[in-house]
Amino acid sequence: MKGSDSRTKLWSTSSTGSSQQDLATTPTATTSTTTTPYSVQQQFAMENGRYSTNNGLYDEDTTSRTGSTVNLLLTGGGGSPGPGAGGGGLKLTATAADKTNHIPPTGSGYGTVRSGGGLSCTIHGFNGESDTGSCTVNSHSHSSHFTNGGSTTSSSSSKGNYFFGSSSGNSTGCHHHSQQQQQYHHHHHPHHGSGGGSATVFARCCLYLTKGLNLRLCAGALVIVTIVSMLCYNYYMDSSPIASFMHRDTRPAPLIHCRMLNGKAAIEASPAPDHRSEARLRIDPKVLVFVETTYSRLGRDIAELLVYNRIKYKVEVAGKSVPVLTIQDKGRYGVIVFENLEKYLQMDNWNRQLLDKYCRDYSVGIIGFVAPSEETLVGAQLRGFPLFVHTNLRLRDASLNPGSPVLRLTRAGDTAWGPLPGGDWAVFQHNHSSYEPLEWAQRNTQDYPTDGVQPPLTTVIQDHGRVDGIQRVLFGSGLKFWLHRLLFLDALSYLSHGQLSLNLERRILIDVDDIFVGEKGTRLKPDDVHALIATQNRIRGMVPGFRFNLGFSGKYFHHGTHDENLGDDMLLRNVEHFTWFSHMWNHQQPHLYDNLTTLMNDMILNKDFAKEKGIPTDSGYSVSPHHSGVYPAHELLYMAWKKVWNIKVTSTEEYPHLRPARLRRGFIHRNIMVLPRQTCGLFTHTMYIDRYPGGRDKLDESIQGGELFQTIVYNPINIFMTHMSNYGSDRLALYTFESVIKFLRCWTNLKLTSAPPLQLGETYFKLHPDETDPIWGNPCDDPRHIKIWSRNKSCDTLPKFLVIGPQKTGTTALYTFLSLHPSVASNLPNPDTFEEIQFFNGNNYYRGLDWYQNFFPVQPNGTNGRYMFEKSATYFDGELVPRRAHALLPHAKLVTILISPAKRAYSWYQHIKAHGDPIANNYSFYQVIMASDSAPKPLRDLRNRCLNPGKYAQHLERWLAYYPQQQLHIIDGEQLKSNPVEVMMELQRFLKLSPTFDYSEHLRFDNKKGFYCQIVNENKNKCLGKSKGRQYPPMDDKSAKWLQRYYQNHNSALNKLLKKLGSRPIPQWLKDDLSTTS
Repeated sequence: MKGSDSRTKLWSTSSTGSSQQDLATTPTATTSTTTTPYSVQQQFAMENGRYSTNNGLYDEDTTSRTGSTVNLLLTGGGGSPGPGAGGGGLKLTATAADKTNHIPPTGSGYGTVRSGGGLSCTIHGFNGESDTGSCTVNSHSHSSHFTNGGSTTSSSSSKGNYFFGSSSGNSTGCHHHSQQQQQYHHHHHPHHGSGGGSATVFARCCLYLTKGLNLRLCAGALVIVTIVSMLCYNYYMDSSPIASFMHRDTRPAPLIHCRMLNGKAAIEASPAPDHRSEARLRIDPKVLVFVETTYSRLGRDIAELLVYNRIKYKVEVAGKSVPVLTIQDKGRYGVIVFENLEKYLQMDNWNRQLLDKYCRDYSVGIIGFVAPSEETLVGAQLRGFPLFVHTNLRLRDASLNPGSPVLRLTRAGDTAWGPLPGGDWAVFQHNHSSYEPLEWAQRNTQDYPTDGVQPPLTTVIQDHGRVDGIQRVLFGSGLKFWLHRLLFLDALSYLSHGQLSLNLERRILIDVDDIFVGEKGTRLKPDDVHALIATQNRIRGMVPGFRFNLGFSGKYFHHGTHDENLGDDMLLRNVEHFTWFSHMWNHQQPHLYDNLTTLMNDMILNKDFAKEKGIPTDSGYSVSPHHSGVYPAHELLYMAWKKVWNIKVTSTEEYPHLRPARLRRGFIHRNIMVLPRQTCGLFTHTMYIDRYPGGRDKLDESIQGGELFQTIVYNPINIFMTHMSNYGSDRLALYTFESVIKFLRCWTNLKLTSAPPLQLGETYFKLHPDETDPIWGNPCDDPRHIKIWSRNKSCDTLPKFLVIGPQKTGTTALYTFLSLHPSVASNLPNPDTFEEIQFFNGNNYYRGLDWYQNFFPVQPNGTNGRYMFEKSATYFDGELVPRRAHALLPHAKLVTILISPAKRAYSWYQHIKAHGDPIANNYSFYQVIMASDSAPKPLRDLRNRCLNPGKYAQHLERWLAYYPQQQLHIIDGEQLKSNPVEVMMELQRFLKLSPTFDYSEHLRFDNKKGFYCQIVNENKNKCLGKSKGRQYPPMDDKSAKWLQRYYQNHNSALNKLLKKLGSRPIPQWLKDDLSTTS
């Protein structure tokens, strides 16, 4: 067919015979002096025993038929089959279905595989010296379209068509050779189809023949390939430079710009006004909030905002009588807030006049919110005011009045574009000079289409008080809109004459944890480090003194990819640009260490690494991985920090709990300042903007007035936690902080600065000196705390009930009786205070939870169910004790013993005198209790210890502020002395002890001692020591009468409290004390 242009039929055979089908017609190509590139599809056709393609002509050099076997030798353009130079071509043996009578040809370089029918083929290389390839497969297909050097091979049979793709690898089992080899063949055989064409034909043949494989095997292979492909995709897309390249275009860039005002940027406007005036001296810095119910949403938002900014407040339900507003000619509240303005307008005349008079007399202002309602008002007049409202509107694009005197924290000049939250806004209209708009907004044109320009609508308005002498700020919506939170704080400042003003200085420190830590593909590369430095410089232009604070773990240095290791080196070459702190050498959580030496050794490794690499080691600051060991406190960590690094300050997000963030606080433990740490919405796994939870809109919402923005507004000291991974990939941390700082500068007058951690710690505790003492909480009450608490510790050993005193009421006797119970166990003795631990009321508290728990060891086998208790009689009147005890033991039951307070005072004096106290030995009891406040301190201290614990009602109220009355059991001390068996039976019922212990078989009255003692045997008792039950002279009448008068009011309060509790009868001694007249 050489030189022919006739049209031939594509050859096809049937699986059952030799019948032919007309599939298509195609022109045959002729031979030329040039070779068509291999991307051209070759089509094999047969005519009179000759096979042709559109890329060359192949002769049927031999055709032999033996039985059902046809042996075809196809040579490419005159090339001879076989290996070596000039070799090439295709030896193809076609065997009828289900026959296995193929005999492979002889000669070097050939190879076939016996198979159950189908086709077997052998291919040689691309005319190279030794580039021989082979492929042997079987198929029952009968027509093939091959793409020589392309990407598609089509095979058809009676069962359908199959399409396969080829790649540059060897995935088909056929060998593909280099472009240089192809060029070599074209150069030496310009008039023939390349020998490589035979190779490509054979590769397609291999794919064509795979149709005969077992279907189940194919399905299994497909599943395996799919899984492997997914794993490879995840690895390369998430971990390789490919991922970095792919995500490079998605990196967000800060696009926040402030509007220009009179040719100057908004950030260059005049400084914030000072709201302070002399009127503030007549009012307390406290807010009175009237709410509709204690569960109302807006009321809760107001309270939370006040708590976040540490502003004192009192909540009252509207409709009740107005609380006491003054104390000693001073106003108790600086601002009055009404959650629902309507409640103020509808107050009864008496309360309204009382409240308005207070506001006028003390120059106190009112903040009111127009509450949403189902009824839509149009131009409705507020009762008694020349002010009108329209309600239930949808608005957008809020802006502020730059001339308003209310603005201090908030900066005007920009616009909050977009729809405002909610569809129940109220707007104000007025025709009086007393009113001045504070905030405007536009109608949402999507809901209210218009062709004209819409005038701005007043959404927050200031009343200068020219109508009735009372200044007010009224809001047309609640606090869902972020800008209203700022305006609310400004209104508090303005209306209280600066008494409720917030400090405008904000200090920011951004920690970057896990430097050198991280899986390959998540670490920093050199360009990331350059971006880190560049962003730091831009932020420093807005925040003086700012530098990123890098926390390193040296063990994982150079554990990344090649580029990431270069990034590690780049960080070290720029050490001086950052501040540094030690994380942990191996990034292990400190609470997992139970050996101080091991923990210190790991810290020393990190310190040695820092010295070797030139990293500063004198910051005095450290943060442990996952905040482990900071709180709940792991004492070994604090000890190791001091010994190795001389740590003076750290931070955690876990004290007292992660959420709510507004309640995070600081404390000092072992002379280490622990500062609250803030989160910014970025964690180790948030590396790409398109994978951020909630998408970019969620992150931008936090930045532009949301959680992150408000965190900085509300906290004078801000230490943010970020991770190294947040600065690679899409560099979300750089975007986030540069954006929020720009947004703060646009919308607030805050003065942003930065400082080293030690300076921040000192500043924090100057601002909040009341937070120096820690409050140890129960780790088992917070799942996050359990995860970072030592596995060797357990909450099960903590006491189930406390005997809280007071002293000299019989607590030691009760302790002894309880210890007889087989189901009850007490703490181990304290070497200094014997059976009393005295943890919650003194310096022992600063020793930490570990110290306390050492007195309650894990019980031996068989005694784990024992009811643990602690007795410390000094707990009863300790001011801090109820709060501390409740934080650690919120479910513990309380047991207290009461006797006549006068008798208790005299007993304490005799007790301290018997122990040789010089004050008691030099002063009579009457002189002690009559001591004035100008007396020497030791005398005043003894007086207070005699008198103060007897103010029973006052102390019980403090306990009941933390514990419900169901957890409090009050014992009559006189009953305990005279009838301990009955008292102990009642106590067992209260504690729900099982089995019940019969004390009548274990206690009896001892005539010599004068009280009940433990029965040892029939003739012997075991009583308390000589110091218990001591006989001393009776109290003098003068002292008794004075004490009767002194405790009169306190006993009356106790009587009232006991009646209120209702669980116990009034003790006889209390009745006697109240019935005695002076």
